[in-house]
Amino acid sequence: MNPVSGRQVLAAAVVVGVAVLGAGFVLARSIDRMTAQLDATGAKLEGIRAEIEGAGDTVVAARAPTRPARPDPNRRYTVNTEGAPALGPETAPVTLVEFSDFQCPFCSRVGPTLEQVRETYGDQVRIVFKHLPLDMHRNAPGAHAAAEAAGRQGKFWEMHDKIFANQRELNDEKYKEYATELGLDVARFEKDVASDEVKARIEADKREAARLGATGTPSFFINGRFLSGARPFEAFQEVIDAELEAKQDA
Repeated sequence: MNPVSGRQVLAAAVVVGVAVLGAGFVLARSIDRMTAQLDATGAKLEGIRAEIEGAGDTVVAARAPTRPARPDPNRRYTVNTEGAPALGPETAPVTLVEFSDFQCPFCSRVGPTLEQVRETYGDQVRIVFKHLPLDMHRNAPGAHAAAEAAGRQGKFWEMHDKIFANQRELNDEKYKEYATELGLDVARFEKDVASDEVKARIEADKREAARLGATGTPSFFINGRFLSGARPFEAFQEVIDAELEAKQDA
């Protein structure tokens, strides 16, 4: 081998080795910097995520309505029935108060059950109606105003029955038609429907329902004892019989 050529090859190998080592060192430094940058970015993203979640929790907490607890069936509540439409004598030993919504299908469904209560117990049970048009039912307030206005002329229950019998047609023209059929003074009826007094009556019932924790319809209070939903006759019978028995033993 040519000695000069051997030294040249060795020198070249040394140069290449140094270059590789240098490149490796530079690459390692670059990787370290990239890793540090990724770690920093990850930390920032985690912080942003935590802020978003915290903000979301704050929004949910801000939106969550405060409401009283659901009524306890084992408690006895005081319900204001003054001036409310009622069927049966004030002296009845049992008073059944219904918070109802004219657009609620379950309220319509429980109607025959309440009629069965009246047929079974007669003057022993007084049935009282309270307004609770739910916010989700946009046509309910007008129906309640129509029934309350008809009540100002002594025809609440007749309007009540017509509205529930035609629950898919909740509109002002229908209420006016019913008022005519019932022989009401239609001009007075329309004035009462739009009156502040009628609106105030409905709002007062809604506030009372909220105070009691009755947030759904139909909600019942039988001598102050809570019963929820469109229950079968037997559910009402059980509570009413217990109340009548308690009155007899007192």
